[in-house]
Amino acid sequence: MNRDEIKGKLDKAEGAVKEGFGATTGDRKTEIEGKAERLKGNIQEKWGEAKRDLDSSIDRDLNDETDKPGRV
Repeated sequence: MNRDEIKGKLDKAEGAVKEGFGATTGDRKTEIEGKAERLKGNIQEKWGEAKRDLDSSIDRDLNDETDKPGRV
């Protein structure tokens, strides 16, 4: 897990709390802000997952290349 994934999870949690608070108190603005924060967190988390997957793929490809005979 990388920083983007952690930040995304935190934003999602904060957004859910804010959304719930807004819904409970009838504060539509806070509820919408919470939904937006949760969406931002989802995007951040997915970005982190994509970066991690790409890094893993690059590492795997580089390791495959160095394992071939005749390569240093």
